[in-house]
Amino acid sequence: MDAELNLPTPYTPHAGFVAAFVACRMIAIMRGITPADAADHGRALYEAGFRIVEVPLNSPDPLDSIAALRAAMPADMMIGAGTVLTPERVRDVKNAGGELIVMPHADTDVVTAAKRKGLACVPGVATPTEAFAALKHGADALKMFPAEQLGPAVTKAWRAVIPSVVPLLPVGGVKPDNMGPQLAAGASGFGLGSALYKPGQDVAATRANALAFIAGWRAVLGAEKGVPA
Repeated sequence: MDAELNLPTPYTPHAGFVAAFVACRMIAIMRGITPADAADHGRALYEAGFRIVEVPLNSPDPLDSIAALRAAMPADMMIGAGTVLTPERVRDVKNAGGELIVMPHADTDVVTAAKRKGLACVPGVATPTEAFAALKHGADALKMFPAEQLGPAVTKAWRAVIPSVVPLLPVGGVKPDNMGPQLAAGASGFGLGSALYKPGQDVAATRANALAFIAGWRAVLGAEKGVPA
């Protein structure tokens, strides 16, 4: 037992994930993006301040979109995949240039596969049992999913036993104007879905939504003491 962090194994997060997450603590989820549009929307997110983007694997030709993003984005933009359900898909994501595996579930075989490939991994968890099992297998952060069911009271309870160094990221129903209660309860950041990007929207909408989230984050920082920048 790591006495300092009270975790079953030492917590050694992926350096690239840490750097990107410190720069912007919101992960952009571009579910439904196409390879032809990926780079332009990725640039809009980057220019707004985002540094982590995922393309869920139930999007059209997701590996091609990941490759297009990796080719177009600066090195400090972390590109990854969401809705990664099997260890085999981890290999496919890495071969496409992805550096991050995001999951809706807490399958430790997928977490282990990601870490063996040198990728960051953010599994979806809905209970403390899942959370600690994921951390034991090397998870870099924990996706609290679905956030609509895991409200601020749950986040506060989890934070009492999960050290603050481990990012807790509510995903689901997050909007620019509703982040404050979760952050005050101990959330570290968020995964952003349809309020940021919807399939078929133009680049101007993606840029406007991204800027709204950045402004919402900064507004919370100004109103809530102790929330990390």
